[in-house]
Formats: sequence, C-alpha cells, structure tokens
Amino acid sequence: MTAYRVTERSISTNILVGLQGNLKRLGDIQQQLASGKQLSQPSDSPTGTVAALQYRGEIATTKQYSRNADDALGWLGTIDTSVSSVISQVQRTRELVLTGMSNGVGGSSDARAALAAEVDQLRASTIGIANTRYLDRPVFGGTTAGGTAFNSAGAYVGDTGVVQRTIGDNAKVSVGTPGTDFFGTGSNQLFAVLSDISTHLTTNPSALSTDLDRLDKAMQTLQTAQSTVGARYNQVTQMQQAANNRIDDLTAQLSDVEDIDLPKTISDMALQQAAYQAALGAAAKVVQPSLVDFLR
Repeated sequence: MTAYRVTERSISTNILVGLQGNLKRLGDIQQQLASGKQLSQPSDSPTGTVAALQYRGEIATTKQYSRNADDALGWLGTIDTSVSSVISQVQRTRELVLTGMSNGVGGSSDARAALAAEVDQLRASTIGIANTRYLDRPVFGGTTAGGTAFNSAGAYVGDTGVVQRTIGDNAKVSVGTPGTDFFGTGSNQLFAVLSDISTHLTTNPSALSTDLDRLDKAMQTLQTAQSTVGARYNQVTQMQQAANNRIDDLTAQLSDVEDIDLPKTISDMALQQAAYQAALGAAAKVVQPSLVDFLR
C-alpha cells in the first residue's frame, strides 16, 4: 500500500482551491441577481441557448407580422373612410337628379343649371377623394408609383396591381386595390356618370332616368367594394390580435428559459454565502500560523 505524505502546503492548496470554487459559485449567483438572467453565455446552458435563440427569432417574426397588420389597418381604414365620403357625395347627387327630374323647381332651365353646377362640384370633390393617399401613395391606384389614381378628367391612371401585406404564416391581405374595383369602368364609371348627369341636367332632362339607374349601379359597386374592405379589416384585426397573443406566449416561454427564479436565486445566494463563510472559518482553524506569519 502506497502512503502519501500530507503537508501543510498541500492542505493550504486544497483549501484555497475549495475557497476559490465557493467564491466562483457565489460570484455566478451575484451575476445572475444583477442581470436577472440565468443565461449570460452559451456555455451556461447549450440547450437553453438554442431554445432562447429560437424563441427570439419567432418573436421577431411575429412582431413584424403585427407591424404589417398595423400598416394594413392604416390602408384599409383610409380606404373605408374615403369610400364612405364618396357614397355621401353620390347620395347627394341622387337627390339632385331627382330634383332635376321633377316638374317643380327642377323644371326650370336656370334651376337645372344650378343643379348641374353643384353636380360638377361634387364630381370634382369625388375625384379628389379618389386620389386619397396613405403614406404618400394613392390608396386607389394599385401599385402605381405615381401620385394620383385618377386625373382631373376622371380617367384612371393607376395600374391593376394589388398592394398586399403579410400578416401571418402564409397569410396575406390586399390593402391597396385598383380604383376600377370601386369606381367602375367604361360608361358605368362613377365619374363618367356624374359628367353625363351634369350635361343632361341642362341639355336633356329626359335622359336623367337612365342616368339615375347608372348612378344606382355605381353606388352598388361602391357599397359592395366597401363591404370587402370591412371584411379584410376584421381579418387583419383578428390576425393582429393573434400575433400579439403569440408574442406574449413566446415572451413568457423565453422568460422561463432565460430569466432567474428570483426567490430561489436569493435563497441560493444566502446558502452560498453561508457556505463560503463556513469554509473560511474552517480554513482558519485548519491552516495554523507558520513561522513566516510570526516573522511578518
């Protein structure tokens, strides 16, 4: 059996190693308390680090979906408000047409001329609304790079592209729609109908009946398009709420991986401090003063 000699130096060395270990564990716990995180470097927990990176990546993606939804709601809200204003203008125009068709005040040429002047004003105002912008882009212009969707004559100068926003995994919603979907095309285009109404009020009142039917069709087109905008708005709102809920869930899961359990960590620190103090006390008793200590 081999005998090993135990010296004062070996005892001191072992004690110092033990104290250093205790001090390191105490420092690690203090670092966790200071940062509030149990993961300060990948080596603390490789699996936890991988999970944390995955959670952070998914949180970033979901936050982008939520921001896209905010932008989509801005587009759709602007379109809905604009269409509501146009519908009000069309309803006023319809009243003027009925007045022009009547045999009372509308029967005189001067009165019809006044009605035609108001229709012209409504038409100009409606064209202005049709060129409404959101973030400096015409909401009824499709994907056009131009600043307007309709020119001053009421002709469509946008394109047929559709502006979309991604609001979820494999979920896209159309936010910018070509103005032809709202204001029609050809002879039934709203601005063409308004122009004909203005002309017929002063030149051919008998044609107003046909114009009224065309105006009602244009109104129906607007209302149908507005209902689709409302449906998309609700869809985006629901998807955004789902994204925000998902962010909350992922944040909680990330916190479980990264954040410390504060009561437990405080308790661990108290225990480690007690252990360190006990180790210091034991070391003071075991390591006796040497001749060198007396000579200092």
